[in-house]
Amino acid sequence: MKQNRNPPPVYKPTFKQRLSALSNLPAFFKLVWQSSPKKTFFSFFFRILRSAMPVALLYVGKLIVDEVIILNTSGGLNDTTYLWELVGLEFLLAIITDGLNRIVSLLDSLLGDSFSNHTSVKIMRHAAILDLEQTEDSEFYDKLERARQQTLGRTMLLSQVMGQIQDLISMAFLIGGLFTFNPWLIAILVLTILPAFLGESYFNNQNYSLTRSQTPERRELDYLRYLGASDETAKEIKIFNLADFVINRFKKLSDKFYKDNTKLAKRRAFWGGFFSILGSTGYYGAYVFIIIRTINGQLSVGDLTFLAGSFRQLRTLTEGILLRFTTISQGAIYLNDFLDFFEIQPNIVVNKNPIPFPNPILKGFTFENVGFKYRHSENWANRHLNFTLNPGETLALVGENGAGKTTLVKLLARLYEPTEGRILLDGIDLKEYDPKDLQQNIGVIFQDYLRYQMTLSSNIAVGNISELNNLELIKTAAKASTADTLAEKLPNNFEQALGKRFNNGVELSGGEWQKVALSRIYMKESQVLILDEPTAALDARAEYEVFQRFSQMTKGKSAVLISHRFSTARLADRILVLDKGELLEIGTHSELLELKGRYAELFALQARGYQ
Repeated sequence: MKQNRNPPPVYKPTFKQRLSALSNLPAFFKLVWQSSPKKTFFSFFFRILRSAMPVALLYVGKLIVDEVIILNTSGGLNDTTYLWELVGLEFLLAIITDGLNRIVSLLDSLLGDSFSNHTSVKIMRHAAILDLEQTEDSEFYDKLERARQQTLGRTMLLSQVMGQIQDLISMAFLIGGLFTFNPWLIAILVLTILPAFLGESYFNNQNYSLTRSQTPERRELDYLRYLGASDETAKEIKIFNLADFVINRFKKLSDKFYKDNTKLAKRRAFWGGFFSILGSTGYYGAYVFIIIRTINGQLSVGDLTFLAGSFRQLRTLTEGILLRFTTISQGAIYLNDFLDFFEIQPNIVVNKNPIPFPNPILKGFTFENVGFKYRHSENWANRHLNFTLNPGETLALVGENGAGKTTLVKLLARLYEPTEGRILLDGIDLKEYDPKDLQQNIGVIFQDYLRYQMTLSSNIAVGNISELNNLELIKTAAKASTADTLAEKLPNNFEQALGKRFNNGVELSGGEWQKVALSRIYMKESQVLILDEPTAALDARAEYEVFQRFSQMTKGKSAVLISHRFSTARLADRILVLDKGELLEIGTHSELLELKGRYAELFALQARGYQ
């Protein structure tokens, strides 16, 4: 965790860029429609009905006022039937308006949930097709994090855009009424609201720039929050007395965010208040103008009621539309973050006409001068690799930490693409095979395997999820890794929930989790098995049992073992020694001891530790 970092350049979109960002809205509404066509249609339909209600209520109110005055001046001689019909109509319109409001709110809520779920699935599906190297890059994670934020935040944009459409239709009705009496009222309205619109536009721009610049540090803030309050980190936080360190770092970052956000919020509040006063002044100036015309007999009291109400509502609508426009345009810029994520394409290209994976493998995997360099790195993780993994052969990879062992097996499984050189399978470049077909025929358990907060059976079945309901296969896989004895001890056997995240879950020891993870490799008939430190958390007896069964399961199959234990490595047919990513030595255990090179040196050092 870096204590000091160079802050990313602050991105401040211009007004022109915000307008340009509105071009994202068609793609946005396409996603909305895809999430639920029926809800989208009815949301628009009921909003159009709702938009006509304000002017209808105001006009009926005008008629009521005029009718009351007529009845009052006539001394009650006229029939009041028309008046009560108008009151009944206004009552009905009020009920309809309330009903439409509730229907629209319900549809917004349901559509927002549908959209959020739809886009979350879309993000997960797209993330799944990207390369492993891309997912390990910090820049990618910033884009992914921003896309995730937009999945939740854009439901608000959806409501705002649809509300904008509704208000624009309402405005059209109200403007028609005002324009009939005096067009100058519209001009006054625009002039008093325009400054507030420009002010909100400016501060939304500042807020976006600030939020975007904080993305990497906010990810660190979330990580610190996890470190400081998690069952998985609690023991090290306590034993190393890290609580104050984590809390202080969290406070430093959170206080910085608070300070920056407070400074912007204060400026926004001040100017917002100023522009609000300006708008109120314009509104009451127009109100006085209408009152004077009514006193002079140019307008009726009903007209006064209608115009004053229309002007007030139009002012509120116009102000809301202009301010919402800045929010929508800002939200449309945020959509760039969401849509940009889907522009990321994997570098590992799938051949349009892939050849089928060989069954059985005849010649094995051949590395021809293979090298790999991580993005943004000047150093080679692997280089000048030249060797063959023969069919049915077990190959152990040995070397110090950082020697490139795990990178090598990721290249073998085509999780990474070589930076230079090529890897052949039965004499054909791996690029000619479908990566999914290749990986279906390779069983891999990495050292940093996941501990799924699921049932024991699901934890094992992830090795071949299509067999999730095949309990017999799951039990067979568990037996192969000796996890069957663990199942017997659990209260609910294979249906016992593991981990403490959910209710009634049972936490396992490191060795028990490792047995569960090892079971996954036996869930499918893979022609190649790869184990990255498969027995690191097991005791000597459990390790012996695992490898006895592993030897039986790998007969006729190719296997790669990564291990720091030479008692494990010597079981392999050949041992490949890596140093700084390059092949240093390769041969059998006996051959490498006779060579008296690096392997013999490391073997002697480890053997001395057991004496």
